[in-house]
Amino acid sequence: MHFYLTDLKVVYVLSTPCPAFVENETLEQTRNRSKWENADYICRGHILNGMSDSLFDVYQNVESAKELWDRLEAKYMAEDVSSKKFLVGNFLNYKMVDTRPVMEQYHELQRMLGQFAQYDMKMDESISVSSIIDILPPSWKDFKNNLKHKKEELTLVELGSHFQIEQSIRDMEKCSVGGTKTVTGSSVNMVEEGESSKTGKGKRKFHGSSKKGSNKKPKVTCWKCGKPGHFKRDCRSGKGGGKVKTDAGPSGSKDPGKQSGMFVVPADHSVENFYVSMISESFYVQDDDISWWVDSGATCHVCKNLQWFKDFKPIEDGSLLKMGNVATEPIKGLGSVNLVFTSGNSLLLCNVLYVPGIRKNLISGIVLNNCGYKQVMESDKYILSKHGTFVGFGYLNGMFKLSLDVSFVNNSVCMASTSSSNNCSKSELWHARLGHVHYKRMRDMSKMSLIPAFELNGEKCKTCMLTKITRQPFAKNINRDTKVLELVHSDLCDFHSTPSLGNKKYVVTFIDDATRYCYVYLCHTKDEALEKFKIYKQEVELYHGVKIKTLHTDRGGEYYDPVYFQSTGIIHQTTAPYTPQQNGVSERKNRTLKEMVNSMLTYSGLSEGFWGEAMLTACYLLNRVPNKRNKLTPYELWHKKVPKLSYLRIWGCRAVDRFTSVPKPTDTIASSSNFGASDQVTVSPPEPAEPRRSVRARKAKSFGDDFQLYLVEGSRNEIEFQYQYCFNVDEDPKTYSEAMASRDAAFRKEAIQDEIDSIMQNHTWNLSDLPPGCKPLNSKWIFKRKMKVDGSIDKYKARLVIQGFRQKEGIDFFDTYAPLARITTIRLLLALAAIHNLVILQMDVKTAFLNGELNEEIYMRQPEGFVVSGNENKVCKLVKSLYGLKQAPKQWHQKCDDVVLSNGFALNQADKCVYSKFDTSGKGVIICLYVDDMLIFGTDQDQVDKTKEFLSSKFDMKDMGEADVILGIKIIRGEHGITISQSHYIEKILNKFNMKDCSPIGTPMDPTVKLMPNKGVTVNQLEYSRAIGSLMYAMLSTRPDIAFAVGKLSRYTHNPGLIHWQATNRVFKYLKGTMDYGLTYSGFPSVLEGYSDASWITNKEDHSSTSGWVFLLGGGAICWASKKQTCITASTMESEFVALAAAAKEAEWLRNLIYEIPLWL
Repeated sequence: MHFYLTDLKVVYVLSTPCPAFVENETLEQTRNRSKWENADYICRGHILNGMSDSLFDVYQNVESAKELWDRLEAKYMAEDVSSKKFLVGNFLNYKMVDTRPVMEQYHELQRMLGQFAQYDMKMDESISVSSIIDILPPSWKDFKNNLKHKKEELTLVELGSHFQIEQSIRDMEKCSVGGTKTVTGSSVNMVEEGESSKTGKGKRKFHGSSKKGSNKKPKVTCWKCGKPGHFKRDCRSGKGGGKVKTDAGPSGSKDPGKQSGMFVVPADHSVENFYVSMISESFYVQDDDISWWVDSGATCHVCKNLQWFKDFKPIEDGSLLKMGNVATEPIKGLGSVNLVFTSGNSLLLCNVLYVPGIRKNLISGIVLNNCGYKQVMESDKYILSKHGTFVGFGYLNGMFKLSLDVSFVNNSVCMASTSSSNNCSKSELWHARLGHVHYKRMRDMSKMSLIPAFELNGEKCKTCMLTKITRQPFAKNINRDTKVLELVHSDLCDFHSTPSLGNKKYVVTFIDDATRYCYVYLCHTKDEALEKFKIYKQEVELYHGVKIKTLHTDRGGEYYDPVYFQSTGIIHQTTAPYTPQQNGVSERKNRTLKEMVNSMLTYSGLSEGFWGEAMLTACYLLNRVPNKRNKLTPYELWHKKVPKLSYLRIWGCRAVDRFTSVPKPTDTIASSSNFGASDQVTVSPPEPAEPRRSVRARKAKSFGDDFQLYLVEGSRNEIEFQYQYCFNVDEDPKTYSEAMASRDAAFRKEAIQDEIDSIMQNHTWNLSDLPPGCKPLNSKWIFKRKMKVDGSIDKYKARLVIQGFRQKEGIDFFDTYAPLARITTIRLLLALAAIHNLVILQMDVKTAFLNGELNEEIYMRQPEGFVVSGNENKVCKLVKSLYGLKQAPKQWHQKCDDVVLSNGFALNQADKCVYSKFDTSGKGVIICLYVDDMLIFGTDQDQVDKTKEFLSSKFDMKDMGEADVILGIKIIRGEHGITISQSHYIEKILNKFNMKDCSPIGTPMDPTVKLMPNKGVTVNQLEYSRAIGSLMYAMLSTRPDIAFAVGKLSRYTHNPGLIHWQATNRVFKYLKGTMDYGLTYSGFPSVLEGYSDASWITNKEDHSSTSGWVFLLGGGAICWASKKQTCITASTMESEFVALAAAAKEAEWLRNLIYEIPLWL
């Protein structure tokens, strides 16, 4: 547990007290205290999760992790006299038996001696050794006597070594079967064909049992020459001279062939003489060059990728590795490998065999044990430590897979070109730098002096062989235009199922037929293709001064706009149906780009989400590489100048972004030159700047041939905006400066001006001098786009928000609570509207929070972009509340209360956001307030108009007309009543979680699937929580049919597994087929109906039950729930009573809410 908490970086809370709260504490002190509290919460939770149910009930109320740890230490590590006596008694009374391995019992005794040190007790080592020898089992009597009569004193380590040797010899005696013995010991190098055998150097004899009981001299066979009568070590034959001698490493053997789980045997020896008793589980897993797996059956480390080795010696004697599935693979060499765990610790493996044909990189568990490493395997976790120091961990995935540092792994693979001895030739280096283009093109570029001369490597690029396997090409069209922009080829495709950065899923290419110069644009949707063509057309026509004559595409509908092509005079050629051969230029370009992208991603080790950036880079490189038909590069034909490629580096290699620390008046920085990159890759990167000072030769630090710092000076704001714009093209701007630099700046300015006008009309602040001792608060502009039901932009909004998080309680704010209308209330009022045929109107309070009047004295700096000239040093003294203030919601609701109640409205005590006003004739109005959105229900239009007029006279209101959408819920009024649904919201979350094209399913859950706590690999917890949250909003608003499924799945958000994610996807599939489902209130029956039930012990892991209830009014559901019961019930009836009690509470609240609405009187 201590190792696990150390890996989580929360173990410090067990020894560090919580930072005390002080008045006027700084932001840094607040952050430190919050960080400690969060770490304490995590640490305490993991300790409790590791307890049994009985211990959990005892310690669950302990407040802090330190207190919990101290209690456990006091209970289980008590240092009282009785504990010491018990420990000493256990050691002295211990008896070894023959039924258990001696080494196992020896380790238990060592553990007891280790506990002596914890209690500050020390036993002389000679006494410990003598005590252990005395309690050896009866069958070890002769061995015991030999040890007792030794002249020199033994240490505990030496004693263990003697035990290990003796145990190995005894085990080999038991392995004798019939006339032929299979030798599996790590110190044996022969196979005997007789009834007795020898081990070691022939100094000790032992006899195996035989049918005749004879003790004949053993017949030995040399493994080297195959002749009888001598051992391999004594062989004088010259055969097999390629034997490799290595130093003893972690394998504990001088020859990697001397292993038991896997055998290394000479290739010329008969394989039939060797057998493996266990089948290695590594044979059943898929190929993987990167990961390392722990194999309990292997007795040597094996690696399949040469790039892992720090030092390497080839083996040329034809040795083979024989595995448990009777398969063999040749051993190509031996060396050492360094692994770096995610914990930051490293593990050096020596005598690692290089076997390219094996499926996985394997680590021998036996070798690690022999080297003093402790391995703990707990269900789905693997923890490796040595001498009490945590090394690393792994997780179960068929076998235990080590958790290695991915960046180190990628760096090891990607930077192989700069490894020892310069293993990567110049041809391979430039092949990788140019995005894995063909070697013939590289040779042409070398002749053109674009890249240095090189010698072709005889071996083919393995990355290209894996990623460029294709079918035979289509028939080629020999017709070729000779003038620029005479003919442009284009195609749209989706290269990858994973969205790239910016959530872009599609790629559109434009290729000039004469020069083969290519433009690439990334798109969110297919319908953006025509807009990208318009951008391309405008740029290239201005650059070359000629018009595009013909556009050649397939028959995809993304370019279908005959009116546009007729108006521009462009001939739009399309292919025949189902004949991509006719669009061969684009298809071949797509294939080339895709191959380069796959190769670049595979070689760099980056995730699939970077395919968009790889695509832009591939296009950039391909424009600078000669093609088969042209002797010049497309760049030279397009720009009329030779490209320079000296600045190129391998895509995905390491780079550093360094900011200068020297202050300058212009506030300049040094930053990576790719900060200003855009989706179009036709802009050349800057040439390296000339040094401003030289003279003295300085030896620069070398980071390898493919590591470079791109430095460029410019305005900090300018570079920051360009950088953010690249990655947030479709997101709302985060700052005022970004909004002014965005493409829709005109709309943003209009929204900002509307906000300032509202503030000034409400007299929100007055300019004044800042009193001594006061600190003004800052403000920030927030920008949003309000969307319509169909997903289009309704309007641009800007909001000035004060930084209320800097307020201090008791000084500039006191109470902050403000009530909020329940969504159940809204559904109930809609049902009443259907029953009584009420008029429903919707209004919006503009800048609602600006109406609240402040009682505290608060100062704010003048907002960005609106600093009054001549009064730059003055601040804003707030008269009314502003968005961001902690008391702003309370002050607004209090103001609304005062205004509405002054007009004769009555406040509903069940929901304090509902106001009603009725006369004696039964005519009246109901107002439901949700922050700044109002729903007005009236018995007739005249009553509603009077209320609208009254509210507009008090606040700046916006009339939204008949209620259409409230809180993302569509309200549809028809002849059958009122229907509410969320089809647009469901479509939005389906797109968000890539379930738009999933196949619909008829039920939200599979009754045959039993969900249990995850004990395997955890899926992305954040993504799972987002999915549950998205489903929950639909469930709470209009979809009671998924209440049980969402409630069940939400119980596993702390540790979701693959089965939980699949169950969540099933709910999405159910919503896909029932997207248009909703709740309809027909108005009948006009009584409140309620139903309650319980499912007894639905959770086997904690024996809890599930309560469910639903209430109906006007023919539709207005309230429902599916909740896990908080107590354990003994029977079905008891669980149903618990559910009934919870439903009764809801029924009482509904009754009180309806009772105060005069419609029922």
